[in-house]
Amino acid sequence: MKNDAYDIVRRPLITEKGTDITTDSNGYTFLVAPHANKIQIKQAVEELFDVKVKKVRTMVRKGKWKRARGRNLVQRSDWKRAVVTLADGDTVEFL
Repeated sequence: MKNDAYDIVRRPLITEKGTDITTDSNGYTFLVAPHANKIQIKQAVEELFDVKVKKVRTMVRKGKWKRARGRNLVQRSDWKRAVVTLADGDTVEFL
């Protein structure tokens, strides 16, 4: 497994709840690699966006069961989300 910053932080998650976190507590949500720990996520975000990270919270989201072509049930992949709180004055521009 590579531990490149781009392999650890896959993409930002832009959701309604994530936007509320951004406006309230200067936090940003990212889809991260399932094997990454909080220290690796912190280092990757600081390297990619040139910001100072105060806190990292992670959660593993279980994949949902979906119906595929009739009776067959398929489970989607599990994924890991990280909420990264930045120091005062730091921001991340996605778009």
